[in-house]
Amino acid sequence: MPVIQQYQLGDCIGKGAFGTVFRGLNLTNGKVVAVKQISLENASRPPAMASAETVIDSCLSEVAILKKLQHPNIVRYLGFVQTDANLYQILEYCENGSLRSIYKKFGRFPEHLVGVYLGQVLAGLTYLHKQGIIHRDIKGANILSTKDGRVKLADFGVSTLVNDEDPHSVGSPYWMAPEVIELGGVTTAADIWSLGCTVIELLQGEPPYGRLSTVAALFRMVQDPHPPLPTGLSSLVRDFLRHCFPKDPSQRGSAPFLSRHPWIQKCR
Repeated sequence: MPVIQQYQLGDCIGKGAFGTVFRGLNLTNGKVVAVKQISLENASRPPAMASAETVIDSCLSEVAILKKLQHPNIVRYLGFVQTDANLYQILEYCENGSLRSIYKKFGRFPEHLVGVYLGQVLAGLTYLHKQGIIHRDIKGANILSTKDGRVKLADFGVSTLVNDEDPHSVGSPYWMAPEVIELGGVTTAADIWSLGCTVIELLQGEPPYGRLSTVAALFRMVQDPHPPLPTGLSSLVRDFLRHCFPKDPSQRGSAPFLSRHPWIQKCR
């Protein structure tokens, strides 16, 4: 495996649309890191079909956001390397992997554990929104866990600033807010909708409408009053989700408001 500056790449720990994540060893201090490798060549092939310039711009935008962020519930940025063939982001290594990978191994989570995780995610989101940044892709695969169970928001590849006028529909379809699907603009409230979908994902092992095709799911998200809730939810969790799923984004609870919700407080 290659050495990128002072980082020796090791085994692959994840793959995405544009890149691959490797475990890396810092040869100067022995610390283990995560190295996100983005291949410029692969990005220009189907299905991505993005130009190298577009990929570089997107990656640099993500780096610019990551550099600003310092919070215990957000993955720490450690560095960036560019070569002719690849871009590399050096990031904090979270030993347990994503919450999605954890429930795939151990089964869906009980309400209390989801509440424990959500309290930390909301702390990270509160900080992020205060910085004027919208994540736009909150889901189990983008929440990482350290060996001691602390969770951190990751993957800021489609994040944007609050005042950016970006009409494009980006994010992951099954977690996407109705106003984003309908190109009605994006606010911090879109993250709250996605957070509600993530609660359902963690409780039942798949997001709302997860068994439908993407097109059918997007149609239902726009048409239905709210996503279908799993059976057997406690009244506290149902009430929490009620604040995540108003169709009017201005009626959704903010991250600080939801941090004070009785379910989250009970799970601290």
